[in-house]
Amino acid sequence: MKVLFTCGGTAGHINPAVALARMVQERNAGSQVLFVGAKGGMEERLVPKEGFPLETVTISSFWRSLSPSGIRHNLKTLRNLSVSKKEAARILDDFQPDLVVGTGGYASYPVVHEAARRGIPTAVHESNAVPGLTTQRLAKVADRVMVGYEESRASYSDPDKVVVTGTPVRGGFFKYTKEEARAALGITDDRPLLLSYWGSLGADVMNGYMTDFIRQEIQAGCPFHHIHGAGRNFAEMSQALKDVPLPEAVQLREYIYDMPTVMAAADLVLCRGGASTLSELTAIGKPAVIVPSPNVTNNHQEKNANVLAKQGGAVVLLEPVCSGQTLYKTASDLLANPARRGEMAQAMAEVGIPEAAEKIYETLMGLLKV
Repeated sequence: MKVLFTCGGTAGHINPAVALARMVQERNAGSQVLFVGAKGGMEERLVPKEGFPLETVTISSFWRSLSPSGIRHNLKTLRNLSVSKKEAARILDDFQPDLVVGTGGYASYPVVHEAARRGIPTAVHESNAVPGLTTQRLAKVADRVMVGYEESRASYSDPDKVVVTGTPVRGGFFKYTKEEARAALGITDDRPLLLSYWGSLGADVMNGYMTDFIRQEIQAGCPFHHIHGAGRNFAEMSQALKDVPLPEAVQLREYIYDMPTVMAAADLVLCRGGASTLSELTAIGKPAVIVPSPNVTNNHQEKNANVLAKQGGAVVLLEPVCSGQTLYKTASDLLANPARRGEMAQAMAEVGIPEAAEKIYETLMGLLKV
């Protein structure tokens, strides 16, 4: 069996595909997996690191702008669509997949669309509460549309195609208990652990606030452990904090490669509202303070976050009203309140679908039997 996964742009699109690819290989001896992403995307770094082969297509986004720069960008994207169509056809000719699965990102479009045109079984997974442009287009041609929330079903014109599966989470998130994860990280005292990060790419404004946040926690004597992933702002944050020696309890990292271990150990997570991140939080029941990105299509991160806030599992802060002081007070108050965090953790777990990967796998295998 040959399965092609196409995704990219952010870790939120890549990680679910990685989880599914591992399941396919574990359960089907001799199966082959190929990933297809976008040239220049972070998938060029993350997918090979996970041990999977990767091909790329030339693709870019559409800007919702009529400015001269926006028009130029969109004209380039139209040219790239023509190029990527030919590249997708070549990849399909070479790999000859039995199944093609798109998990988000613009790279999914030419590959899934061409596979559907050829009659190859196809499926797309949309982890956000509302579908993005790529999913909207592919939902018309794919055999199955898999979504993370029951509320999402109404967003599609053909509900018979839609299967509510949740969003798959890598198996590593279930490997350790909280105590085992803390031990793996070398945490030997009883201070709680805060995990903070703004997605796989980081965020300039929010990381600026985190510089102030870190200064405040050091000034307060480090009442909790803190691991922060700065992404592309790592060098800038390091420079901004060079006058403040970071104590052992505060770790500033460029990228958190051992995220399953760190999240398992965490008592509270401070993060964006990306669907993949939220699925990880709900799968293992982690309370969170969520600051949705305001720079996403259809404001989907805020809609994702509000689903969890309504259930009592998360606190939602909007970026325009944030500051280092606001973030620090919110996080430190929660870290000093184990009872509240326990209630939030239970609410998170009740929303989660830890068997999402299993549901998606069964859906995909069903397509091969049709």
